[in-house]
Amino acid sequence: MNNQVSIETAVCAEHQMLLAECQRALEIWNEHRAEFCQFRFMRREAGDELLRLQAKYARAYTVLQNHERNCSLCQLASRMEGRNPENRPDAFSDNAMYT
Repeated sequence: MNNQVSIETAVCAEHQMLLAECQRALEIWNEHRAEFCQFRFMRREAGDELLRLQAKYARAYTVLQNHERNCSLCQLASRMEGRNPENRPDAFSDNAMYT
């Protein structure tokens, strides 16, 4: 995830909120991971906490992605920025071969 300000962020307040939640969840997960590695806290509780934080980030990121796919403002903003949602790596693709 990059720190670029996009049209989506400027246009869609919900996208801005979801993006902030996602970024914060990632920051917290990274901070705890670094702390656990630095002090070698690898008790079971520490591992469980890291998994909980990773899952929280994954949920936040999934909610953000789903919002981007379903929000007409975000789709419009993506087109205005020159991004094609169909060409995103996480988009479904038709792998059929045509002859």
